[in-house]
Amino acid sequence: MTTNNRWKNRYWGDQSPPKAKAEFFNAVTSPAPSGTGTVATIRMYGPIDSWGGYWGISTKDVGAVLDALPDSVTQIILRINSPGGEVFEGVSILNMLRSHKAEVTAVVDGLAASAASVIAAGCSDTVMSPGTQMMIHSPMSFAYGNAGELRKTAEVLDTIESSLIEIYTAKGGEKDWVALLADETWMNAAEAVSMGLADRVAVIPDAGEAATVGEEEPADEADTEHEFNDRANQRLARASVLATSLPSSTGPGDTNRKENVVDYDAFKAGLRERLGVTDAAISEEQLLAAVDESLAEQVTDTSTVPEGTVLIDAGVLAQLQGNAQAGVKALAAQDAARRDAIVNSAVDEGRIAPASRDTWRAQLDANEAGTTSLISSLAANAALPVVELGIGVDAVTDEHTRLAAAAGWTDQKQEA
Repeated sequence: MTTNNRWKNRYWGDQSPPKAKAEFFNAVTSPAPSGTGTVATIRMYGPIDSWGGYWGISTKDVGAVLDALPDSVTQIILRINSPGGEVFEGVSILNMLRSHKAEVTAVVDGLAASAASVIAAGCSDTVMSPGTQMMIHSPMSFAYGNAGELRKTAEVLDTIESSLIEIYTAKGGEKDWVALLADETWMNAAEAVSMGLADRVAVIPDAGEAATVGEEEPADEADTEHEFNDRANQRLARASVLATSLPSSTGPGDTNRKENVVDYDAFKAGLRERLGVTDAAISEEQLLAAVDESLAEQVTDTSTVPEGTVLIDAGVLAQLQGNAQAGVKALAAQDAARRDAIVNSAVDEGRIAPASRDTWRAQLDANEAGTTSLISSLAANAALPVVELGIGVDAVTDEHTRLAAAAGWTDQKQEA
């Protein structure tokens, strides 16, 4: 059996997973337009995967965000653009949202397919943005075994389908859902509303960045530095940003990295306000340039340097930075040698086949702890091709990859 390279990307299909969780999952809170309560915006712009991290959005990820929401939250706007993923993970996320005291509005910003359609249709209020799509299909799995085991898997898939039909029926009423799921039904925005799986087609303004950071009046040139900072702190306090650490975002060559997405948004907003920058769309490079300009204006006389501050020669700083970079390269070389040794040992012990050496080596770069544990669990002197067995998970089949490609989740973007 040849190795399927698509396996390493799981529900991302042919698209390489991003290295930062913030690229596809983040949350922010802002004052409600009515002036009472708080609105929490959660953006789910990636696949649904129990692995979490940079592989996708897990129940644990969503639970961490919901647990950190302030008591003042009265509405949750869940913005979705997802090809789906694991069915049980999707149902769990839906039930967590349903159990929250806030009213939940699901807004489909691009695609709500497969397990993502379950989340979207299961919310009390479902909005399709213009030009969006929803797709439903029968649950799928990849199984290995004798005839009895395969029949049992088919029976389990039938029970999963009946559970999904309960959710779709609660939203859209009685229909021939079995046939619709078997046909892999795709719906545009209007068709999703006609089918009853969405309530309306509308543009829902994003309540995150626009409401969190607004236009600010320029500071009075006569203001003292103390007065300017006081006013900036007061403006920042009005922008209530969700302070929660999102789960680990471990990517290739970047082990155990954590993305505190919303804390970064708060920091960036506060920095803009302190610098008097009103452009909410300013890039990081422009913001750093503004910081440099401000520092150049303020630090002109070394006699005013605060006590405890140490000035360093530019040459010494460059040398320290060079030493740090050399240390990083040395650490990377050590990591590579260690991972090579793990793979070589596994091949020598007969735990993995020599032909799969490169695949296992790449998995070690992505998740060394998990891959090492998996290799250790394999029987010695019995190297056979191994695939994950799952219920409601289609991580390796060409059918899933086709769906991901049809949804635009590939490196080759489809143009309208």
